[in-house]
Amino acid sequence: MLILFIVLYMLLTLAVGVFASRLVQNSKDYLLAGRSLPFHIATFVAFATWFGSETILGASSVMAKEGLWGVVADPFGAALCLILVGLFFAKPLYRMNLITFGDFYRVRYGRKTEIVASIMLIASYFGWIGAQMVAIGIILHITTGIPQSFGILLGSLIVLIYTFLGGMWAVSLTDFIQSIMIVVGLLVVLYEVSNGFSEISPVVMSQPPEYYKFFPSADLHEVLLFIIALISIGLGSIPQQDVFQRVMSSRSERVAVLSSITAGFLYLAFASIPLTLAIFARVKYPNLLDVDPQLMLPTMIMEHTSQITKVFFFGALLSAIMSTASGAILAPAAVLSENLLRPLFPNLSDRGFLMLTRLSVVFVAGVSLLFAFGGESIFQLVVSSSALSLVSLFVPMVGALYFNVSDQRSAIASMICGFSVWVVMEYVLEHEYALLVGLGTSFLVFVLSAKLGKSKRVSQD
Repeated sequence: MLILFIVLYMLLTLAVGVFASRLVQNSKDYLLAGRSLPFHIATFVAFATWFGSETILGASSVMAKEGLWGVVADPFGAALCLILVGLFFAKPLYRMNLITFGDFYRVRYGRKTEIVASIMLIASYFGWIGAQMVAIGIILHITTGIPQSFGILLGSLIVLIYTFLGGMWAVSLTDFIQSIMIVVGLLVVLYEVSNGFSEISPVVMSQPPEYYKFFPSADLHEVLLFIIALISIGLGSIPQQDVFQRVMSSRSERVAVLSSITAGFLYLAFASIPLTLAIFARVKYPNLLDVDPQLMLPTMIMEHTSQITKVFFFGALLSAIMSTASGAILAPAAVLSENLLRPLFPNLSDRGFLMLTRLSVVFVAGVSLLFAFGGESIFQLVVSSSALSLVSLFVPMVGALYFNVSDQRSAIASMICGFSVWVVMEYVLEHEYALLVGLGTSFLVFVLSAKLGKSKRVSQD
C-alpha cells in the first residue's frame, strides 16, 4: 500500500506539472506565476518552500539529541525570516516590480554589482537543493528498498521535470497541494504516536528543564552562539531569490506582506510537530538515537505505527521535500538566466529567454546533485547555504533599501570581503564565530567604503 501510494503521488505531481505548463505563456508566467497568486496560495507557497527535509528530518534529529538549544536556527530562525520579510522587505521590493534579486542589485548599484551578487545568490542554493535530494533518496530507500543513490536520482528527476515544465506555476500549484498534505499528515502521525494526543503533555514534561533551554545564559560565548544560530537563516535567507519570488508572485502588495507574515507563524506552528515527535522517539525508542539521526523519525514510523499512518507521514514528508526542492531549483535558475546569461544575448526573444531559463533549471539541478552526494548532513547543508548569503548580500541590500546607498564599489567590496573572510574562518580555521566575523567584515567594509567614496566626491566638488 505504501509503495503504491508513493508511485501514485509522484505521478500526480508530474500531472500537475504538465497542467501548469499550459498556464505558461511567457517568461513572466514561468518565473513569477504572472504576479497573480491570491493570499491563500501565496501563503502556502511560502510555507511549503521553507518546510523541507531540514524541518522534518534535520531539525528533529538535532532536537532529539541536543534539545531546544540545538534548533534555534530552524525552525525559529526560519520563521523569523518570513516574518521579517513581511514586516520590512516585502512592500519596498514588491513596488520595484523586478524579476529577480539580481535585478535589485543592478538597479541600486549597477551591472558589476549585479554580476557579483548573482554569483553569490546562485552559489548559496546548491547545498540547500542538495539537502532535499538527499532526503528524497533516504525516503525512497526506506519505503521501497531501492538504493539511496538511485532514490536521489529518481526523486530529483521527478522534481526537475515538473519544475522544468511549469516553472513558478507548477511550484505554486504543487506547493498548495503539498502544504495540505504536510498539515494533515503530521497531525495524523502525532495523533497515533501520542495515543490520541493524550501523551503529549507527560512525554514532553518527562524531560529535564535544561532540555528546553532556548535563550542563552549571561555568558558572552553562549550569547554569541545564540545570535549566530538565530541569524544564520533568520537574516541570511532574506536576500535570497526564492523568498523574493514569492513576494513578487503575489497578487498585490498587501498579499505579499500578509502572506509572508502568516507563513512565518504557520511554519513555526507546524514545525513544532516534528520536534515533538523527536521527543517521543527519544523517550520511547532511545535506541533510534544510536543510528543515523536523519533516519530517526522515518524508522520510528516504519517500525511502530499503522499502515495508514505510514502513508500520511511519508506523504507529508515527500510533500515537504519536493515543494522545497522545486522552489529552490527555480530560484537560482532564474538568476542565472536573467542576470548572467540574458545580457549575453541582447536580441533574445521572450520565447528564447523562456527556453534559456528552462535550461538553467537543468543546470542547477545537475550541480546540486554533486552536493547531494557530498556527504554532509541535511541540517548542515541548509545552514551553510543561508550563511553564504548573509555574509555577502544582506548588508548591501539593507544599505540600498533603508539608507539609500548606491555606491557600487562599497557593495562589491562588502560582498567579496565578507564572503572571503567567512570562508577562511569557517573552512580553514573552523572558528565557531565565523558567521559573525564574516557579517561584521561585510558591514565595516560597506560603511567605510561608502564614507570614503562620499569624501572623495565631496573633495572633487
